[in-house]
Amino acid sequence: MPAWDIDPVNVQSTLNSTGEAAGDLEKAANSLVTNMASAAESAGTAVPGGQFSGPMIGPVAAGTPRVPVGPVAAALSKYLEERQNKLAFMAQRTIDSVQGAAKATNAYVTGDLDMAAQHQANALKATVVPPPPGVGGDGGRGPK
Repeated sequence: MPAWDIDPVNVQSTLNSTGEAAGDLEKAANSLVTNMASAAESAGTAVPGGQFSGPMIGPVAAGTPRVPVGPVAAALSKYLEERQNKLAFMAQRTIDSVQGAAKATNAYVTGDLDMAAQHQANALKATVVPPPPGVGGDGGRGPK
């Protein structure tokens, strides 16, 4: 049977580091959206200002007014739209992985504690010592 070699304290430390890195990933994703919105706004349109009458499109950071955008903003919008599911998947995969590792480690620790309790219970059971040879009318042959 293989032996487990899990150090719960180191697992917790690693999960904390992973959580911090996930927070940094979230900040980077938010920064990406903000910077792309700024780039889209700065890129301008393909028509002179005031003549644009099409729909408002493109990435827009929260609190930023929607302004007419051109082909660069449309391309940036499409880029983010196609990456949105991948970014969401990465975030969810990270959360699920950290939670799964934590649950597995907790199960390992619980299992260790259960096994230790069982071993202690077995050790505390009354030990049956057979009578010495010749005692009990067996003619010195001992227990059968």
